[in-house]
Amino acid sequence: MIKSRPLAATIIMLGGIIALVFGIGLAVSFGAADIPFAVVWDAIFNFNPEINEHQIIQESRLPRVLAGAMVGACFAVSGAIMQGMTRNPLADSGLLGLNAGSGFVIALCFAFFPGMPYMYLIMYSFLGAGLGAGIVYGIGALAKGGLTPVRLVLAGAALSALLSALSEGIALYFRIGQNLAFWYAGGVAGTKWIQLKVMFPWIVVAIIAAIILSRSITMLSLGDDIARGLGQRTNLVKLACTIVVLVLAGSAVSVAGAVGFVGLIVPHLTRKLVGVDYRWIIPCSAILGSLLVVFADLGARMVNPPAETPVGAIIALIGVPFFLYLARKERREL
Repeated sequence: MIKSRPLAATIIMLGGIIALVFGIGLAVSFGAADIPFAVVWDAIFNFNPEINEHQIIQESRLPRVLAGAMVGACFAVSGAIMQGMTRNPLADSGLLGLNAGSGFVIALCFAFFPGMPYMYLIMYSFLGAGLGAGIVYGIGALAKGGLTPVRLVLAGAALSALLSALSEGIALYFRIGQNLAFWYAGGVAGTKWIQLKVMFPWIVVAIIAAIILSRSITMLSLGDDIARGLGQRTNLVKLACTIVVLVLAGSAVSVAGAVGFVGLIVPHLTRKLVGVDYRWIIPCSAILGSLLVVFADLGARMVNPPAETPVGAIIALIGVPFFLYLARKERREL
């Protein structure tokens, strides 16, 4: 019997949505210049381009905060799918090389195709995520004893270091370091409405696909043999899951850069709260991931105003100890 807690999941989703709306309001209101909630409300529903505060909210803060919510959902859901599909509690798009792969291909685009429209940039980001995933799984599969959680993470760490070094080399040679600095640090500052309009349909379709696949992911999390015994076409399901993960990770990296650990922390905590049924894990992870990035971005702005701390650094303060804790639990598989 699959252990699940539908009541806890329902409470998390309802409470999470309320908290997310509240967090978005806070994040839009607070910053280098604090703006009252009444002005925020007026700027959203009665926009006046002649009022400076309205311009700040509509052109800077609102797209930034909404991008944070989308990025958090993307990383969290992709991490949940990867952990369920591979039965690997250490699986995460950042740890397994997807983020570094996307960043490397984006560096190539900046170097050789400057001024590329964002629609094409996001497509190349998908390809980069696929490149990273393919190499990591290939390296892991060649190891004696096959794929184990720790071997996958080690292969991902090695590939991420290599691709990051190559990206930095490209940045230095072609003098595009300033353009890539944003992707190195990770964050949603400077996000524009055009980016949200391009990524939103991809994210919606991918998350809906993840929810549709959630029952099959639950079966996969029990093991391939059990999944086949329950009538699952495991290879087809894994292919569909991989495509969804690449779309989610590629979309998030193309906007926010290499923000790590969201896909590691959120799904793990969600399983602790709602059980192992992915029909609940995926939507709860999406909401909690959005909450994490929105509040982390708010914290990044409040640490040392008016300067900003990278969101990736804020989340890493939580993620690194959490990763070490999980790695310690998995040490027997080395």
